[in-house]
Amino acid sequence: MTPAVTAEAIRKRYPGSGALALDGFDLSVPPGTVHGLLGPNGAGKTTAIRILTTLLRADSGRATIAGFDVGTQAAHVRRQIGLVGQYAAVDEILDGRRNLVMFGRLFHLSPAGARSRADELLERFGLTGAAGRSVGRYSGGMRRRLDLAVSMILAPAVLFLDEPTTGLDPRGRAEVWDAVRALVAGGTTVLLTTQYLDEADQLADRISVLAHMGEVGGRVIAEGTPDELRSRVGGDRIDLVVHHPADLPAAAGLVRRVTGSEPEVDAATRRVAAPVGDRMAALAAMVHGLREEGIDAEDLTVRRPTLDEVFLQLTGAPTVEVAA
Repeated sequence: MTPAVTAEAIRKRYPGSGALALDGFDLSVPPGTVHGLLGPNGAGKTTAIRILTTLLRADSGRATIAGFDVGTQAAHVRRQIGLVGQYAAVDEILDGRRNLVMFGRLFHLSPAGARSRADELLERFGLTGAAGRSVGRYSGGMRRRLDLAVSMILAPAVLFLDEPTTGLDPRGRAEVWDAVRALVAGGTTVLLTTQYLDEADQLADRISVLAHMGEVGGRVIAEGTPDELRSRVGGDRIDLVVHHPADLPAAAGLVRRVTGSEPEVDAATRRVAAPVGDRMAALAAMVHGLREEGIDAEDLTVRRPTLDEVFLQLTGAPTVEVAA
């Protein structure tokens, strides 16, 4: 199967900067999937998106979208893609339908074709009931769904989403997630950058983690499914929360004996955690040990690592930030 998006050894240095924004960036995204692009500030995510969407030329390397070369066939590439940035691009004075008709005309649809496409997209994104309402009165989630609808006017094969849910409340984020899932179910390929690791966990089939090493950015240091990335940092973990802070030393000793690992102790949350191999045996041993030592546990769980923990261990960065 021909990948929908490829990048091979892409390098980019901005004029006047001694640092490489991208240094050998590689990517391969199968059609009809969501690929997450994660990295700390300065890792090159936004630079990669700009190159793949023909907004910026690479210094070297090669990239393709739907089989078209980004460097030599830019006009063909632009007909294959949609781009949703971090901020809404729609007119807040116009209503939803007029926004879509306006963008349809800008994309050279006929007046009748623009109206027809607007009605199709309003229904597809659950906005028919708000079609005649000014966008300024839309919720954040509705506005972002309208942004997605605008990006789909020409039914692009590949959709680039750059921080699509920044600033949205949980309901708005869930609305956008549902809309993205529906697009992918219809065959659209999505390349997603996000500062929310749970968003990548919810949506991405595969994830590339970018990092910068010293003054060099744009290197993929890990790639795989969310579960594969979790497995790279040690599999399951025991989490124990004690009721009394005075029990923390005894709890840490118990976790150390059961897991064979030096536990992490957080006095503020009264939490003790450590990686484990056999999750069921460890859980049984913990329950027995808590009873034997009279430790009052508030909570005891065995869980997979979060993507936050994966990201921290892989990059050394405390969180994902918006890339420059």
